[in-house]
Amino acid sequence: MRDLDMYIDGGWRASATGRWIETKNPYTNRVWARIPEASAEDVDAAVRAAHAAFSDGPWARMTASDRGLLLHRLGDVIAANAHELADLEVRDNGKLMVEMLGQMKYLPRWFQYYGGLADKIEGSVPPTDKVGMFNYVVHEPIGVVGAITPWNSPLLLTVWKLAPALAAGNTVVVKPSEFASASMLGLARLFEEAGFPKGVVNVVTGYGAEAGRALVEHPLVERIAFTGSDLGGAKISEAAGRQFKRVSLELGGKSPHIVFADADIDAAVKGVISGIFAAAGQTCMAGSRLLLHASIHDAFVEKLVVRMREARLGDPRAADTDVGPIATEPQLAKVLDYIEIAKAEGARCVLGGQRASDHRLGEGWFVEPTIFTGVTNQMRIAREEVFGPLLSIMTFETDDEAVAIANDTPYGLAAGFWTTDLGRALSLPRRLRAGTVWVNAYRVVSYLAPFGGFKNSGIGRENGLAAIHEYLETKSVFINPKSSIANPFTLQ
Repeated sequence: MRDLDMYIDGGWRASATGRWIETKNPYTNRVWARIPEASAEDVDAAVRAAHAAFSDGPWARMTASDRGLLLHRLGDVIAANAHELADLEVRDNGKLMVEMLGQMKYLPRWFQYYGGLADKIEGSVPPTDKVGMFNYVVHEPIGVVGAITPWNSPLLLTVWKLAPALAAGNTVVVKPSEFASASMLGLARLFEEAGFPKGVVNVVTGYGAEAGRALVEHPLVERIAFTGSDLGGAKISEAAGRQFKRVSLELGGKSPHIVFADADIDAAVKGVISGIFAAAGQTCMAGSRLLLHASIHDAFVEKLVVRMREARLGDPRAADTDVGPIATEPQLAKVLDYIEIAKAEGARCVLGGQRASDHRLGEGWFVEPTIFTGVTNQMRIAREEVFGPLLSIMTFETDDEAVAIANDTPYGLAAGFWTTDLGRALSLPRRLRAGTVWVNAYRVVSYLAPFGGFKNSGIGRENGLAAIHEYLETKSVFINPKSSIANPFTLQ
């Protein structure tokens, strides 16, 4: 077992209270590491370090071009340590090694992109109606950013915040999930290796009720970037609002995945599997509501069930594993509860429906890939985010009906549909109330493309050019070159 320290002001330390949190491997159900249980005192130290680094010192004096070069260097260091970071992620949250290694090799692109963008955020010189006055507009960093991140894709979703925030010139305090902090601590070491000045990036570990709240409420934190549940987002938004802090919230989803009668069925089946059973359904963008045209329902379900019966559950490090464990013990209980709720509401379970009990899985937190048919859009499994390998299937007859069902949800993070009709492919995205729409694809993200939700799925956007503006303030400057005022009692 390993004890992992927090990273504050360029140094490694345990909690001021000396308390620890045990972290378990979801595949073995065994403790493999301990992380510090940060107190408000630890959070204060991290925030003050970040504020000092923002206000004075090497980072504060660094040009945008130099910041960009440092981000590029960090990307190179991450690429060289991709295997180590992937291993930490797999051990911490049970994601498949093949997926995590792909993610870790992709992470440098964020730092390369935003490193290149750092010195290209230009101001402007607008025309002015004030005679003799000169006006210009600049975009400046906000200050200390608090990033609170989840357990399902810890590094990827943290980097979505870190890269643009740093490119804009801010400093950051990260509070990763208490269930998956190890990989973020591993990444902190790489910031040090890349040569970032102390205090620019800090990592505090612990529970949301103490460490998370202290970060949100700290008076020196200017902005909060959060990924997690809509319930957690509401609490953060309320607390931040009392101090008028800016927030970006990437929250939950209940995303519709629509298959029209003219679709390439085999391709759509693969897309549906990727949308809900990859990562054991533990993604905010999971296509958890499958809408099938009534004419293809039976044939599609048969193909889907046959394919998923062949899916291999097992060691997430093994190359032939298709579905890994649920990441946390509380989440395991939640998924199993929703399966029972679905049965009680009258949905028909055509695959899975219980905890996986194969002897090869040992004490791991596995749930069988589960498919329900006969679902209505008013059932709880169609309205509430389960965050597990549970698929709800509904039918529709017309395009209008499909759109109505798809949009009848409090969420609006993502949506996808399959069709060979070019007209539908071009027109339907405008009608779907979601921040990302995939056509003949699913779960595609890029550092170039903005990501975020409508409705209860959040506020703000991550990735792309839009993200860096989430971490900038706009300032307008008026200069009177004459240094004189004709009449101080009138507007100039």
